[in-house]
Amino acid sequence: MGFSKQQDQWNALNVSRETLDKLQAYADLLVKWQAKINLVSNSTLDDLWNRHLLDSAQIYPYLPKDCKTLVDIGCGAGFPGMVLAIMGVPDVHMVDSDARKMAFVREVSRITETPVTIHNCRIDDVKEKHFADVVTSRALATLEKLLGFSSALKKEDARCIFLKGKKADEEIIEAQNSWDFECESKRSLSDPQGQILIIEGMTRK
Repeated sequence: MGFSKQQDQWNALNVSRETLDKLQAYADLLVKWQAKINLVSNSTLDDLWNRHLLDSAQIYPYLPKDCKTLVDIGCGAGFPGMVLAIMGVPDVHMVDSDARKMAFVREVSRITETPVTIHNCRIDDVKEKHFADVVTSRALATLEKLLGFSSALKKEDARCIFLKGKKADEEIIEAQNSWDFECESKRSLSDPQGQILIIEGMTRK
């Protein structure tokens, strides 16, 4: 199975065999669809379990224990929100304006028997407001823009968790020009230059 190279990391996340089987089905489906639709960069397919699945799954330990509703903005091929739904987050909303990628996410949901709510629209056009306990995103925009996107979707005391690369520290400084927030950074399990930003107490200046 494709996760074997990261066996220790997956064991640390306490992922069940059933969940790993569903993630394998997800991976197989992505490879199949990638031949027709550009879901992810072709250069990442050989390392799919690390670059996409583990990258998404590592968020799970940082979710609040009472998290009921998670919104993944700019989800693309479903990362990280679909992975978190498969891992057991109960009410996951997937937001992306790309209809083909949302069709793929629907198929992943069906094949893995993991219900999610699809919002095939721009982030600003999501009808529900201030309903998320957690907002997640990966490779979508700068931190400053992500905070803006999240503000209308999250509850007042919600947590934002964003996967970021080597420019994370620069983005934090830039975002502090427009926002007050508390930020905790964790080292990425999947990218030696990556960071997981956990943000709370966000208010616009």
